[in-house]
Amino acid sequence: MALAIFDLDYTLLAGDSDHAWGEFMIERGLVDGPAYRSANDRYFAQYQAGTLDIQEFLAFALAPLAKQDRTTLERLHAEFMQQSILPMIAPGTPALLNKHREQGDTLVIITATNRFVTGPIARALGVEHLLATDPEERNGRYTGRASGTPCYREGKVVRLKEWLVAHGKDMRGSFCYSDSHNDLPLLQQADHPVAVDPDPILAREALARGWPVISLRDHP
Repeated sequence: MALAIFDLDYTLLAGDSDHAWGEFMIERGLVDGPAYRSANDRYFAQYQAGTLDIQEFLAFALAPLAKQDRTTLERLHAEFMQQSILPMIAPGTPALLNKHREQGDTLVIITATNRFVTGPIARALGVEHLLATDPEERNGRYTGRASGTPCYREGKVVRLKEWLVAHGKDMRGSFCYSDSHNDLPLLQQADHPVAVDPDPILAREALARGWPVISLRDHP
C-alpha cells in the first residue's frame, strides 16, 4: 500500500481552517475583534509570502485555547464545523480521497494548523492519520503553547519521517498533494508530487519540474 499525503488548507479545503477559526472566535466574542483580526490577517499574509515566524504565530493562535475548558471548546468547534468547515470542503475532495482508498493507499493529512482545529476535520473527511502542530496540554487543559516540532515547512518532513518509522511505512509509490510553496520540502519527498490549485510560486515550480497540476475547487 502506498501513502497518499494531503495538505489541508487550500488543498482539501477551499479555504484556511486556521484563519477561519480566528474569524469564528471574533464572531463569538472570544477575542478582541479588531486587534485579533488585524494580527490574524497579518500572519496569514506572512504565511502566503513564506515569511511566517511559526513560533510567533503559534503563541498568538494557541493563546485563546488556554482561556476555555475542553467542554466549551468542543461545543464551539462543533458549531465551527457546521458553519465554516463543511461548506469549505473543496468539491473534488471526496472523489480524490475515495480514489486513493479504492487503490488501497494509506491516507495521511499533514498540516501546520493545530490539532485542536484539524482533528475533527480529518475525522469528517474519513482520514485516520493526521500530522498537525500539537498544542501543549496539562491537566486536561491547553496551555497556550505548542508541543514538539511544529508541522510547518521542513518541520512537516521531520514529522513525516518520525511517523514513517513509528508506523513501519516508507515513501515508495507515494503521492503528495499541496497548494503551497511552503510545502516544497514535503512534496519533494514523494514519488508522485501533485500541485493542487497552486499558489503562483508552486505553480511555477510544478511547471519547471513537470509535476501534475490539478484543481479540487473547479470540479463538476
